[in-house]
Amino acid sequence: MAVDTFFEQSCAKVLGMTKAEVKYRILHFDGPVRLDFTEEYLDTLDLDRLQHILLAALLTAHRKCAS
Repeated sequence: MAVDTFFEQSCAKVLGMTKAEVKYRILHFDGPVRLDFTEEYLDTLDLDRLQHILLAALLTAHRKCAS
């Protein structure tokens, strides 16, 4: 149940972010998973793709921390 709540809250939070906010969070992601993207590369992606990357990172980090 806690995973469902985290997932729903994370989705809502990420979906409410602008492209600049999502890019910033990806570039400064501090979790057990290292994200290695350049700002130039992220600029080529649309908002949906950026949100997908951030959400995947958040869920992976949550799963690793919960283990």
